[in-house]
Amino acid sequence: MTGAEAAPVGVLALQGDAPEHAAAAAALVGPKRVRLVLEPADLSGLGALLLPGGESTTLSRLLDESGLRAPLTAAGRSGLPILGTCAGLILLARELEPSPGGKDPVPLGLLGVRVRRNDYGRQAESFEAPIPFPDLPGGPFPGAFIRAPRILAVIPPTRTLAQLAGHPVAVREGTLWGLTFHPELSGDLRLHRLFLSSAGLLGG
Repeated sequence: MTGAEAAPVGVLALQGDAPEHAAAAAALVGPKRVRLVLEPADLSGLGALLLPGGESTTLSRLLDESGLRAPLTAAGRSGLPILGTCAGLILLARELEPSPGGKDPVPLGLLGVRVRRNDYGRQAESFEAPIPFPDLPGGPFPGAFIRAPRILAVIPPTRTLAQLAGHPVAVREGTLWGLTFHPELSGDLRLHRLFLSSAGLLGG
């Protein structure tokens, strides 16, 4: 295993479904290479970072309180591979459509998308749907949409990886990936594997 392949995978663990992302990463790289990120020092030496779903306004506030906002933003701009899912995508976004009630999170401004929060409905309107990924072997991916954001615009050079009902649900800009759904709840490791492989963290 090369040095790059041995680098740890970080999971932002301030709030939300970090345990599920950590379990998915551990299944692919081993539990000893998974690091929970709670403070700036935890970003050191990471090979990739997973930003989980959760409550985006709470996550945004905790980024400030923990001192992680500035170093995380700098790491993303410097090329650290980052996968943001649901609320994690909202945090990564370059633009956020204002909510009618106000009190929106402050995004990091890294990924070229314009996003509207909770646009697929409330918790009771959560749903699962097969998502066709042209570049993902094994057929459609089982997407879990829970108070999911909607990508309203994809800003080049960001590109769409997958759509559902004509709307982008997975995007990528270089080392930055964003999903509107929850792959960590599916029991399907293909998207985590694809992301970590693109980051050079999986051998073979």
